[in-house]
Amino acid sequence: MLYRVIDAAELPSLVSAFMETYEVVAPVKRDQGYAFETIESPDDIELAYPTTMASPKKYFLPPEETLMSFDARTNSVTDFAAEITPRVIFGAHACDINAVNRLDLVFKDGRYPDPYYVARRNATLIVGISCMPSETCFCHLWGSDEARFGYDLFLQDIGGKYLVSISSVEAANILEAACNPRVATDEDRIEFRHATRRRQEAFNDAIPDIQDVAMLMDAFHKDPFWEELGGRCLSCTACSAVCPTCFCFDIQDTFDPSGEAGRRERVWDACTAPQFAQVAGGHNFRGDGRNRVRHRMYHKLNGFLANHDRMLCVGCGRCVKACKANINPIEVLEFFERKGMQDAQ
Repeated sequence: MLYRVIDAAELPSLVSAFMETYEVVAPVKRDQGYAFETIESPDDIELAYPTTMASPKKYFLPPEETLMSFDARTNSVTDFAAEITPRVIFGAHACDINAVNRLDLVFKDGRYPDPYYVARRNATLIVGISCMPSETCFCHLWGSDEARFGYDLFLQDIGGKYLVSISSVEAANILEAACNPRVATDEDRIEFRHATRRRQEAFNDAIPDIQDVAMLMDAFHKDPFWEELGGRCLSCTACSAVCPTCFCFDIQDTFDPSGEAGRRERVWDACTAPQFAQVAGGHNFRGDGRNRVRHRMYHKLNGFLANHDRMLCVGCGRCVKACKANINPIEVLEFFERKGMQDAQ
């Protein structure tokens, strides 16, 4: 990994250099929150932002996308050729970069790579930015508060300057052309350690740090807690809509008015939706909120870990804010903490 330092005043030049070749998507202020959107000027960017309402996931896995078209009159099927836009995701937090890394495991690095996802991923550069946690952030519990890979540049604010971690030649060339990067000094490295310590100390210590979460998910799989937690669920699917790692989707055929031609489309789906586990014949394998909520949490905190050696949850805290019924991983951690206190008595 190569490290360089640039002045904060050079950042607009870096963004402008990316805009010459790429569509730049970055955090911008929207109403009461922040969102990743295409920018028209470096001035649009708000880098000192708390967690955005939704993650950059939609730029790799759109909420709706056409996979193919078909025509019964000619008995033909045509693969859909999506227009892939060269893009830079500028200002992604470490948790969102780690979330993209998890999506890569499913759609890019698996046995059957998804060509639509892979094309977008390969056409996208990611520039990360350091952040300070909000009260609902718990990325440090899952080791997602630092991005060790999955980005092209990562900017750590060290007070009027940025320590830049460089991991791709393409981004390095743009950085070199747009800025005046220099070798980090001992003073820069000391300030980096101070910034890292400040971030670590800023996490909400009221959120329990529970060890062996995956094992506890198995041990308390049948606990009445899930009945109570699932009973609150409104099946609104807001949790999966804002989650940066939810990747479930449905395949739907949409017909033209004639009924003779149409399109096959992939749309986001959610395991908390009532019909998600319904099969032919009408049987629903997870017909109540308890089973749906438990399944979602189990996959986030155990199932994905078993297959990929990392939690599917990255602790961004978006679901904490989105769920009106207060169903989220923090509730699960607090449940495990209560169980541990009971066992100790």
